[in-house]
Amino acid sequence: MSPALNKKDLQRIFEKLDENGDGFVSVEELNWLLDPQFSLDEMESIVGKPCLNFDEFLSFYDSISNKNIIEEEEEEEDSDLAKAFKVFDLNGDGFISCEELEIFLGRLGMWDENSGKDCRCMIRFYGTNFDGLVDFQEFKTMMLSTPRFVSGN
Repeated sequence: MSPALNKKDLQRIFEKLDENGDGFVSVEELNWLLDPQFSLDEMESIVGKPCLNFDEFLSFYDSISNKNIIEEEEEEEDSDLAKAFKVFDLNGDGFISCEELEIFLGRLGMWDENSGKDCRCMIRFYGTNFDGLVDFQEFKTMMLSTPRFVSGN
């Protein structure tokens, strides 16, 4: 993650972008900075107006830099969860079955007959599409949710 820019850095950027020196950065100038990812209409819709003064430019920077930080954290979290998911998905088909969960728990010495019942209950509880399997999205929901599943013991 790149370090955040300070106000002085942003002032210099603003002044460079404000080619005509009117104290405003237009969506055209702003879009140039962002390497034309959007049409000018889309950019104006995002910004909410055709041009920004320095304070509005600072607010815009804050909003996109916070969004990037959140996206980076989510990507890192997804990456960690994907690695954990692959540990359980023994056959690599993109799903965790009750059998795979039992095998994994067995490797940890945590499986017995009651665990088998718990595995089936857990798969049914978190498997939202009722296919008897847990896909990555269901696994992610399960891992990020507060513990709600309680075994029958």
